[in-house]
Order: sequence, then C-alpha cells, then structure tokens
Amino acid sequence: MDIHSFIMDRFRHFNAGELARCATSLRSFIDSGGSIMITLAGAMSTAQIGRSLAPAIRAGKIHAISCTGANLEEDLFHLVGGDNYHEIPDWRNLTAEDEKSLHDNGMNRVTDTCIPEESTIQYLIPELLKVWSEERRFPHQHLFELLDRLPSIDGTYSWLVAAKEHDIPIYVPGWEDSTLGNIFAASCIKGELNHVQVKGGVEAMIHLADWYSEKTNPIGLLQVGGGIAGDFPICVVPLLNQDLQRSTRKWSWFAQISDSTTSYGGYSGATPNEKISWGKLEIETPKFMIESDATIVLPLLLESLNQ
Repeated sequence: MDIHSFIMDRFRHFNAGELARCATSLRSFIDSGGSIMITLAGAMSTAQIGRSLAPAIRAGKIHAISCTGANLEEDLFHLVGGDNYHEIPDWRNLTAEDEKSLHDNGMNRVTDTCIPEESTIQYLIPELLKVWSEERRFPHQHLFELLDRLPSIDGTYSWLVAAKEHDIPIYVPGWEDSTLGNIFAASCIKGELNHVQVKGGVEAMIHLADWYSEKTNPIGLLQVGGGIAGDFPICVVPLLNQDLQRSTRKWSWFAQISDSTTSYGGYSGATPNEKISWGKLEIETPKFMIESDATIVLPLLLESLNQ
C-alpha cells in the first residue's frame, strides 16, 4: 500500500482524519492547476524535511517557499556536513553540564541533533564572505551562488538545491535572526562588509507582491508552524487589496500544521477562519488545521502528493 492509500485507509478521524482530508484536497488543488507556497518555521531543515520536500519541488508540486533564516541555512549545513552530525537519543535527560560540554566541543544542539560548528558553519564562512561582498542579492540567492562554488555534493535530499534547480522564489523574512545573519551583521560591524549587500524584508515583500500579482492561476498556502515564515507571505493579499487598492484574489487554498493553540493568544495557533476577518481568505476557501507534530505530518503529506 502506498503512502496516500495508507492515509486514506487508516487515517479516519481527529487530526488523522484532517490530514486525510487535507491530502485529498491538496492533490486536487494542484492537479487542477493551483500553485502552492510552503512556509517553514521551527527546525524543519534540521529534521531533514528535504528528504520529502526536495522530491515534491522536483515533481512540480511546490512553487514557492517562505522560511526562517535558520531553515534556509540548516539545509545547507546538512548538505555539507551532515555526515558529521551528532545524534543524542536521550536528549531529554541532558544536564546543564552536558549542554556546556556540547558547547565546548563545538556542537550546537537542536533537540536530538547536534550541528558541528567547524565542519559546517566555519567551513562555509570564508567562501560565503566572498559571495556576500560581490553582488547585492537576497539571502537565498547568495546561497545559490555559494552552491556553485562548493565541491561536488549530493543534493538529492536538499530542498535548497531543488529550489535552485527549478528557480522557485524563496522568501526569508527576518533573515538576521539566524546564524549566518549574525555572522553577516558582525562582519558589517567590523567594517568588512556593507549591510546593503543583503536585500531585506521590504524588498522581499515587494518581490512577493509582484510574484503574487503576476500569477494567473489560484495560489494556496501550506503553512508549517507559525511565526514570521507564515505571517509574512499571507499578508501580501491585504497589502495588495487594502494598501494598494488593487482588486486581488485572496489565497485560494490554506492548510496549517501546528501544535500551537489559540488559548494562549498566539497567532501561530489562530484558526484559519480568523484570517477571513483580515482579508486573507474567503469564506469558501478550503481550509485545514492539523494540530500535530509537523515532523511527522509534513513528510506524509508531501509523499502523498507523488502517489
């Protein structure tokens, strides 16, 4: 039984049932000519979502990405240094002293995975400093240029490599809140680089507004987690309709995978219907809210698209 058939047969109710309904609707939306933007919050790249996302991009199922700076860079980190990552199965039992030992040994922990400083981040910095200094680009465009200069690497499971191959737009709002963003800022403070070398959020929103306006087919949003990665792109519709007074269609399909809840007042847990009041979705827009672990749900959803 393939993944999609398994989901349809075994996932019947509650969040499982919502995943099944979402998978069926998403397949239908894409097959009818719709474009999908996926947003990545949290540590999805460190969770190796590229193993599912890269094939979906290459199959033409994903047409744009909005992500945090961490997700952008961590796909690259794993691409060049994944063999040196250190797994910690008993991560819940680490003491403060254990954490200090990881730090002293250059191991940056993300839940059960440690990203080695020397073989990933520091390995990339010398060439990246050159790339930053050469041409003014968006954050992902600098990394695309960097990919061309790296030794031969296997990009089969890299969503960044797949996005470069298919030339799909990537939006990275708040890029400064990332390891590479910090390093770039530090280099600017030291006078080694000029801060204008990396295009910022306003320019990204202008680019997004143009991209959204130029698309003639329906556009849907698959939001993974919450935060700025999801908030940034969905706001382009009220920007176009309210601030620019253009008559622009709203998002034509929407799904969110999140374990946040509305009871704490966080936007990340807001139900899809709340977005109607902000002029982002229509009453009839297909809407799905899967309250579960995205590292489990998203691979199932993406794999089901290809079957």
